[in-house]
Amino acid sequence: MKILLTGATGFIGAAILRRLSREGLSIRVLVRETSDRTHLKNVDTEIYVGDLRDKTSLQNAVKNCDALIHTAADYRLWTSDPQGMIASNITGTSNILSAAGEAGVSNIVYTSSVAALGKSEGGSLVTESTPSAIEDKIGLYKRSKFLAEREVLNIHQAQGLPIKIVNPSAPIGPGDIKPTPTGRLVVEVAKGKVPAYVDSGLNVVHVDDVAEGHWLALHKGVPGEKYILGGENLTLFEVLTQIATAAGVRPPMIRVPQNVVLPVAYISEAWAKWITGKEPFTTVDGVNMSREQMYFSSNKAIENLGYEPRPINSAFRESVDWFRDHGYLA
Repeated sequence: MKILLTGATGFIGAAILRRLSREGLSIRVLVRETSDRTHLKNVDTEIYVGDLRDKTSLQNAVKNCDALIHTAADYRLWTSDPQGMIASNITGTSNILSAAGEAGVSNIVYTSSVAALGKSEGGSLVTESTPSAIEDKIGLYKRSKFLAEREVLNIHQAQGLPIKIVNPSAPIGPGDIKPTPTGRLVVEVAKGKVPAYVDSGLNVVHVDDVAEGHWLALHKGVPGEKYILGGENLTLFEVLTQIATAAGVRPPMIRVPQNVVLPVAYISEAWAKWITGKEPFTTVDGVNMSREQMYFSSNKAIENLGYEPRPINSAFRESVDWFRDHGYLA
């Protein structure tokens, strides 16, 4: 089997690449010319340079492949280039799936996100069938993933492409080079730079479990179906405490209302936009998202795919150790 993997230079994509490499498969990866290729070192893979916005490069990359795992995405809670995020997450997804259809690829896994799913009502856990609407989506990233997933389902229904959809929650673990928004939280807490927290909750999962879920979906998933790849539902305070414990620092003990943090987020975004050009640690969308308990159920993946997420404390330990070993906590 020859597999084309997009997003292999990213956090989740690199974990999938490690998982695939254990199977002795023929692996081809699509990377941009400017991508950091650290994750590709010491891995036996065929590298194709291209771009999700360049249809010709995608046609070349997917040629003679039996399977496609499309993981590449722009995962940020703030960006100075909103059209770039739309082009990557929505248009790019449509382009790669069209190329796969033309090439006759017979097995496709698309990496969506829990951000594309509905929201909890009455304290219930969100599942794959929880109603979801664009009006519920806070921020450009969530809206882009919702629209991209809807486009994927439309392509599956209209063209009959064998697409399985996986919806990872917030990934934690080693190898978060960029780092992702979740990884940035780990770094800041481990450095003792998060003195307070808001009353919120989220689902966190080991990145290697997400990779295993992709492998299971590739072989056991049903085209047109969605599978949540989550771990544990924790309050934000529990998340911060586990990170701090793994790092050997004092966890934040001051709880503050979202309304107090919101003005700080506006100032941070303005500073990033006009002064630094870098993603702010606190974002308006992030604060608004924290008003909801983002708890999810992975029962469908557990029962139908054999998905087995591990206890999340190991992910926090491995994440902190990796960031420390690679100089992020200096």
